[in-house]
Amino acid sequence: MTDTNNTGEKTLGAAPSKTLHLKRPVEQGVVRQSFSHGRSKAVVVEKVKRRIPGPGEAPSREAAPAPTVVLRPAAATPAVAPVAPRGPTSQAAVAKTTPTPIAPPKTGVVLHTLTEEQREARAKALVGARAREDEDRRRQEAEAKLRAERETRERAEREAADARKRDEDTRRAQDADFKRKTEDEARRRLAGGEPSATPAVTMARKPATSAAAPASPVGAASPTARALVADEEETKRVIRRPGAVIQPAKVVLPPRPTRGAEQRNRGRLTVTSATAGEEERTRSVAAFRRRTQRLKGHGLKETKEKLSREIVLPETITIQELANRMSERAVDVIKLLMKQGQMATITDVLEADTAQLIAEELGHTVKRVAESDVEEGLFDRPDEDGAPVPRAPIVTIMGHVDHGKTSLLDAIRKANVVAGEAGGITQHIGAYQVTAPGGAKITFIDTPGHAAFTAMRARGAKVTDIVVLVVAADDGVMPQTIEAIRHAKAAHAPIIVAINKIDKPDANPDRVSQELLQHDVQVESFGGDTLAVEVSATKHTNLDKLLEAIALQAELLDLTADPDRSAEGTVVEARLDRGRGPVATVLVQRGTLRVGELIVAGSQWGRVRALIDDSGANVESALPSTPVEVLGFSGAPEAGDRFAVVENEARAREVAEYRDRQKREKLSARGGVVRTSLADMMSQLKTAGRKEMPIVIKGDVQGSVEAIVAALDKLGTDEVGARVVHSGVGGVTESDVTLAEASKAVIIGFNVRAHKEARDLAERQGIEIRYYNIIYNLVDDVKAAMSGMLAPTLREEMLGNATILEVFNISKVGNVAGCRVTDGNVQRGAHVRLIRDNVVVHEGKLSTLKRFKDEVAQVQAGQECGMAFENYQDMRIGDVIECYNVEEIRRTL
Repeated sequence: MTDTNNTGEKTLGAAPSKTLHLKRPVEQGVVRQSFSHGRSKAVVVEKVKRRIPGPGEAPSREAAPAPTVVLRPAAATPAVAPVAPRGPTSQAAVAKTTPTPIAPPKTGVVLHTLTEEQREARAKALVGARAREDEDRRRQEAEAKLRAERETRERAEREAADARKRDEDTRRAQDADFKRKTEDEARRRLAGGEPSATPAVTMARKPATSAAAPASPVGAASPTARALVADEEETKRVIRRPGAVIQPAKVVLPPRPTRGAEQRNRGRLTVTSATAGEEERTRSVAAFRRRTQRLKGHGLKETKEKLSREIVLPETITIQELANRMSERAVDVIKLLMKQGQMATITDVLEADTAQLIAEELGHTVKRVAESDVEEGLFDRPDEDGAPVPRAPIVTIMGHVDHGKTSLLDAIRKANVVAGEAGGITQHIGAYQVTAPGGAKITFIDTPGHAAFTAMRARGAKVTDIVVLVVAADDGVMPQTIEAIRHAKAAHAPIIVAINKIDKPDANPDRVSQELLQHDVQVESFGGDTLAVEVSATKHTNLDKLLEAIALQAELLDLTADPDRSAEGTVVEARLDRGRGPVATVLVQRGTLRVGELIVAGSQWGRVRALIDDSGANVESALPSTPVEVLGFSGAPEAGDRFAVVENEARAREVAEYRDRQKREKLSARGGVVRTSLADMMSQLKTAGRKEMPIVIKGDVQGSVEAIVAALDKLGTDEVGARVVHSGVGGVTESDVTLAEASKAVIIGFNVRAHKEARDLAERQGIEIRYYNIIYNLVDDVKAAMSGMLAPTLREEMLGNATILEVFNISKVGNVAGCRVTDGNVQRGAHVRLIRDNVVVHEGKLSTLKRFKDEVAQVQAGQECGMAFENYQDMRIGDVIECYNVEEIRRTL
């Protein structure tokens, strides 16, 4: 029984595919079929209806006898004309179609009319789909044709291979039959029987001959048949004698046809053709290899042309690396060294001279390079095509301590830097930029005036264009003033003398000018060419004249720079900030320094993270003659190092590693100097018993640490000295405390403090940490501590003399000398000398001094007394006793 379940739903379905197809509308229903044993199955039944064109639509181009193919009406999709099927009858069917409109069925579904754009789009899609179908059909037809040709060719090859195999089998059978008959004929001849008829042999051989040579002309005898006939005739001419041994006839076999040409011309190699035929024995792979080796051994070796290369040789190179650069064997290099009497291995290091001799011996040219070549082109590169523009002058303020240098600069900058300095003295080098009344910018570098900051003044003189020498009118020329003059002349910088403190009652500017004449500085008022300006920092007197003199001197120097090139300059100061890391104050001398560039200074490198000007504002770039603080270094560079911008990180790391290696080598050479000369040996013996005071120094900036180390080195003598175990920038850390504990050193912090962890560790270990903010106090305390390490000076004070009159032997006491004091006095416990015949025979102390039976502390001249010495009994009559005291005098540095 069949149950029908028709839903009656009418939908327009389109199968998802890559091309656009119109699916014929159908009505689907579900029919359940019943089978035996209670089985049933649901079957989907489709009912196709004809689409009747509406009014105004073109009639269908479908053939008349196709009533079952129509478009299913749907509410969401408009009606589309059916596609005419391909075939020769399509055009005829279209011609016979009548344009009579048929009313649509009443299905309750509203059909939408397609617009012209939609029709064109659908027509284009149908044309494209038809073109793709045609292309697919043509491609399939071409593939089928190629496949048929390939199958035909393979079939022909297989048939040809089978034919060749059959021919070969036939030939082999004929050869075996011919061989058997020939052997039988030979046996009959040896036995003395009559030979078989020649025609039989010939006829037995003819099929093989005809098979082997099918192209021979009819009636012509083959070479094999002719040879057999000739052999038979020769056999007939043999004269048989009684008792003679008849030799068997020589059988000439036909030559086997070669398979080379057939194999070459057989066409495509198949499994059938490869396995067909007799297997031939070929040469093995091992035999072929032996033959190749034998030919190579006995053949002539080709001599290759020697290539001469240019070898780049550093200062040291290993034998393996040298051989690789020359493209030579390391064994050959070692052989050359052995000929020179030097035994070496492949990992030994050669000097540049030895490596050059070996390379030239092997016919190569050498180019010597040094490690310092990594810095080549880093500094002092010529300016590029950019036009140089005027730049601000760099002015260094120099002079003696407490002559008003920082106060003068504060008056110019309208700032109060001096208030922040401990003790009222400048202990840091500073760089500032101010604007003159005329609008021009001037860069000032303030240097300390203390004697310990000589290196700072020297650095300031190296980077400066103009030196302003500040001299106090009430104090005159002082030692640091003379030193500043020498630094300025060494740097070939013009000097402008600023006579400060003219507002004081005892000021005498003329005396300052006269004292400067002694040091080859002649001011204009005395007929010289050195500008001199009388100023007062506290009263702001003649500050504008000083700036005018600086501007005039800068105009005469004609200072220019190219801002478009890469930056170069000098590190003025460096410190370690706990929040920002290493901070370096740099002075840009050439080019423009920008944020994000790679910079190298000394043994440190990094990428510029931020630039901060002297007022504390962040800037994106720094032009020439501009002082800025740079953040981004890997460590705090040393003050005075030159910096430069490099193109990539690899170059920066290479330069930094080279400089760090040079620095370590210098330190190791300084620590372990080999004494070779006699003077060096005497110096070593003299300093062998030298006492040293180990010190760990941490400061706020690199310049201050450098000044402290230099000042402590000057305090040392042949007997005692300060040994700086470690010096650095930043606060005292735990590693500093650990180092001080290991070396028994004292930790000194200059303008820094210890971290909490380091402070706790120092308290537990008993390590002293002393803090200073004035360099005077630091140097004085270290000097006092070193003075305490000096051995005191011993001075003798004569007390008196006594003469021995009699020697008494007292039991339980020993010998006691009865003496008379001749001059001075004698004191108990004093130092004594026993003089016999003007020769000192004993030095010691007086243990017993008695007057009669009483123990007294002192005996005056002219009195008699008894004396006993400590640990000495050999006293004689007439000896002289000299009594004295030893006074210790404390020494100082």
